[in-house]
Amino acid sequence: MKLLFALACATSACWAQSATVQLPALNIDSTRVANPAGSTTFEMPVSTLRYEPAVDLQTRNFAESQADITIRGGLFENTGIRLGALTLSDPQTGHYAAEIPVAPTMLAAPRVVLGADHAATFANSTVGGLLYGWRPIRNGGVLAAGLGEHGLERGEFYQGFTAGTGNPAHRLGADFAVARSRADGAVAFGEHHFSRVNARLQLTSAAAQTDAFVGYQAKFFGWPNLYTPFNSNETENLQTVLYGLNHRVRFSGEDFLEAGVFHRRLKDDYAFNRFAAVGAVHPFQHTTRVTGIALGGHVSRGDSALETRAEIFADDLRSTSLVFGPYRRRTIAKLTALPSYAWQLADSSRVTARTGGTYDDSNRTAGAFSPVVELARDWPRGDLRRLYLSYAASTQLPSYTAIKSNPAAGLFRGNAALARATSRNLEAGLHAAAGDATLRVAVFHRRDDALVDWTFRRGVTARTANPVDLSVLGAEALVQRSWKNVDVILGYTALAKTADYRSAAVDASFYALNYARHRLTTAIVARLPAGFEVRMDNLARVQAANLLRTVGGDSALNSTLALVYRPPAWHGASFTLRADNLWDSRYQEIPAVPATPRQLSLGAAYAW
Repeated sequence: MKLLFALACATSACWAQSATVQLPALNIDSTRVANPAGSTTFEMPVSTLRYEPAVDLQTRNFAESQADITIRGGLFENTGIRLGALTLSDPQTGHYAAEIPVAPTMLAAPRVVLGADHAATFANSTVGGLLYGWRPIRNGGVLAAGLGEHGLERGEFYQGFTAGTGNPAHRLGADFAVARSRADGAVAFGEHHFSRVNARLQLTSAAAQTDAFVGYQAKFFGWPNLYTPFNSNETENLQTVLYGLNHRVRFSGEDFLEAGVFHRRLKDDYAFNRFAAVGAVHPFQHTTRVTGIALGGHVSRGDSALETRAEIFADDLRSTSLVFGPYRRRTIAKLTALPSYAWQLADSSRVTARTGGTYDDSNRTAGAFSPVVELARDWPRGDLRRLYLSYAASTQLPSYTAIKSNPAAGLFRGNAALARATSRNLEAGLHAAAGDATLRVAVFHRRDDALVDWTFRRGVTARTANPVDLSVLGAEALVQRSWKNVDVILGYTALAKTADYRSAAVDASFYALNYARHRLTTAIVARLPAGFEVRMDNLARVQAANLLRTVGGDSALNSTLALVYRPPAWHGASFTLRADNLWDSRYQEIPAVPATPRQLSLGAAYAW
């Protein structure tokens, strides 16, 4: 029955590779990676980030099990995620920020938002963000299935419908998706059981789109040393519910208005020792609820414009272990006002100055004003398209795990004195294009004050939340080039950090000092005759030394290789053979957490 179910369902990973299937609303292929899905489960919003040039994804078991999303040398807590108008967050810990129970078929490919744009449009995050938009619904569907090593069975089904309304200017749509995955695991006690179900209603017109969404996702998985370096077989049991309503209206030019409201509930049952006696197995059980509302937009008049945004969300924590610290409920708000003015120059270029700021507030701590300034020059033609210089600050409150864990005992030791973290980013960059090639380059310096890190001390069987002041110097470049039958994307990031843990005694850092000094990504798509296609992603890194990393050294090469076949006579069908971790690297992305060995899978899909 399990095999029949897998063959009757679908994973978007099996069909989403193609740009030739005539279903644009169902094609979720990212333009910056070759393989937006992996070999381990059905695709999730986090899947395409594994080789994203601007994101360093640090995984436990595999990306869809648990992934820390880091940008520009930040921490998993510092990355914001927006779904339409709304910033989603997990108040317990940023480890669960990627728990978004939405089928990627419903979403546009994520956009990495940095610098001044991030500071102005993301709440309670400090380094960078990911923006997912809602796709318009089209009539069509997908049925796909996958099998792989270690007993892997995965499947997904998606169907979209549209119909007219009494008003000829409007169209009503609905779509539905279900997914399921199970496997015995690539290592002992590394099994998983995942499922997801989504439904959405959508009303569209020529200039507006309204989406009402509900989603549920359940995940159980195990892994040795999942969160601790003490050779324990640990498990995680997560159940996430998300309700959302989003409305976006487009006006002329860049003007728009977007508003939304959401409610998210996450239940987490973590077991440090899955074999402990009954009654002592699950001392770490948490339930968080977050309800939020946001309103933002851009309005222009002549050469002047104003970008505004207001967002507020309230959270609540119920926990068996996070019972210390000052509070378990809070409200967080952010306001943005960013005026701009543009000048047209004689050579047809345009200079734009944006000067404004944001105000972050909470009922649990004092508010903070953060300036946002950007000066940019854009050219409508020629090789050089854009030059910019920006300065932006942003702030963030610590998670409940950091402030409410026992400060004197246990595996995770908190610090109730942790305060609002502040990040200040100065950067310059350029965009260029010539023919079928594009280039983006940025250099930046960021100062993070009172950033929350989890640290290790020799002789102490725990990790501890400590504030750290970081100075981060970085450079990044992205090159894309397309030929008739080949696409190539190259990404490179260089980082240097200095850290001050103030008065804390620290021997090693699990997160703040777990970063790549050099990181290179390459994505290659080669379209071959007779319906074949080869897709390969590569990630090479030279990591900063970390005494907690016990296997794999400080450098690594990781690759995913896929062979895709689309029978020319069977439109909409595709077959994929994929290998993840092609070289079977043992490099530990998170120190002391074992790597996932090489895994092969075979998928088949049909889209209509």
